[in-house]
Amino acid sequence: MHRAARLVNVSENSTMHLSLRIDRRLAVLALATTLLGFPRLSFGAPEKPVDNSAATPAAVTTAPAVTTPPAATAPATPTSPAAPSAPQSRAVENAVVKVFATVRYPDVFKPWTKQSPQEISGSGVVIDGKRILTNAHVILYATQIQIQANEAGDKLSASVESFAPGIDLAVLKLDDESFFDSHAPLPRATILPQVKDPVMVYGFPTGGTNLSITKGIVSRIDFTNYYYSTSGLRIQIDAAINPGNSGGPAVAGDKMIGLAFSRLGGGAENIGYIVPCEEIELFLKDVADGHYDGKPASFDSYQTLENPALRAFLKLDKSTEGVVVNEPYNGAPSYPLKRWDVVTKIGDTPVDDQGEIRAGENLRLHYKYLVQTLARDGRVPLTVVREGKTKKIELPVSAKWPRLIPSLVGNYPVYFIFGPIAFSTATEELVGQFINGSSGGRAAGALSLVGSPIITRRSEKPSFDGEELVVVPAPFLPHKLVKGYGNPAGRIVSAVNGVAIKNLRHLVETLRDSKDEFVKIEFAGHYTETLILPRAATIAATDDILTDNGIRSQGSPDLLAVWNHKPTP
Repeated sequence: MHRAARLVNVSENSTMHLSLRIDRRLAVLALATTLLGFPRLSFGAPEKPVDNSAATPAAVTTAPAVTTPPAATAPATPTSPAAPSAPQSRAVENAVVKVFATVRYPDVFKPWTKQSPQEISGSGVVIDGKRILTNAHVILYATQIQIQANEAGDKLSASVESFAPGIDLAVLKLDDESFFDSHAPLPRATILPQVKDPVMVYGFPTGGTNLSITKGIVSRIDFTNYYYSTSGLRIQIDAAINPGNSGGPAVAGDKMIGLAFSRLGGGAENIGYIVPCEEIELFLKDVADGHYDGKPASFDSYQTLENPALRAFLKLDKSTEGVVVNEPYNGAPSYPLKRWDVVTKIGDTPVDDQGEIRAGENLRLHYKYLVQTLARDGRVPLTVVREGKTKKIELPVSAKWPRLIPSLVGNYPVYFIFGPIAFSTATEELVGQFINGSSGGRAAGALSLVGSPIITRRSEKPSFDGEELVVVPAPFLPHKLVKGYGNPAGRIVSAVNGVAIKNLRHLVETLRDSKDEFVKIEFAGHYTETLILPRAATIAATDDILTDNGIRSQGSPDLLAVWNHKPTP
């Protein structure tokens, strides 16, 4: 979102698809950056990870609720790890694999089908537990996965054991585990590297078939946005990272310090990013039970306390430092954080006027970094100044950010077809294509002009449990029933036969239970048509319309079950 554009390791014939995915991710990253209070990235200038050779920022190892997480604490006199010796280098090379995936991405405009298969490749590394670690974007929507060891001829079948698209990590398992008898896991570092430490990146980028090794140094460490509203630690390096490097290890000395996942585009040179081992450890600990729960996070909006007029308005003395709550995530009276609160500490760690905390001798990070290490039972301790008084509160945190327009996060879109009209739910991927696709400028202008909720409510959370925006994702399927009506693609359904529509399931139920002669479909916004369809004739025509358009099913399985269910009298 999880969000820097992700550098999907696609083959050379996938350039067009990659550019679309990058456009979409940049839009999501801009939104998340604004909402979550992180410093804005300048798109088109140097602070946007583009290209997909890696693909997502990350965080660090689990630590007790202490002032500074151990993984972020640097020794007073750091020593730079030496480059791997020849035996060490051979051990690293033996642990690196090439990952081959056949993927079928969603077709958000035609949710009843998928895009044509694409062959992509990335890298991976052997880790403990007879597993292979790689980037989630390498295997997302994969129908077939194979791995190939360095200097090996055979490919071995693999499957996804667990994955986290937000932090761009995935674990693979092999059908034939005898592979691991001759391929030992690569040890992982337990502390963050220091800036200027030498680093070597191993992987299989485009431009050749053999293992590639590039050398550089650690340039920067920060806490920033990944994908899907996920934030985490990210290490910047100046070693070359290219498409195909995704999932390959970055090594300092004889230990892996992270996983390559992206590089900075826009004309920048030698700026690559890796997911640090601290983030990897958090991920592996989370999936140990076979299920990924996600990283706890705070979704309140803040602003810095640097402006003297703002400080005077809040009647703060010069000794008070922190960040100002601009918009609490939850406006309920019981929510412990209020507008104009000044967050001065997280746990026992002071927060400065830019929202930064000291995480090591030469390391400052956004204070939200500590949420993932201090969270206990879904809460994080904060100290705030409210109306001149200091208070200690327990802030609720969650791994999920409920949004009215969510992301697919590795799922395929749901849909239902009624006669010549297809319905789906509005997702960030669909909205991104409307706004940033081939007709993006025109589509965005048209949606804004009519006041479409796709634009006006894009940053909102649901106003009630289960709320969705029901969208018409595509033009009408050809049929005389819609003669004279304009193209409804991108329209949001507001009501059917006068019943306000809550979500896609509710729309299917309303159509199913209707006994009226006509079905009246109304859309949100201005300058929209109202569709009037003969109910019985539309139902009768549906099967023929599906057959004529090569559509195998009228809807997603769960929605078909709703349609075919006979309500109790």
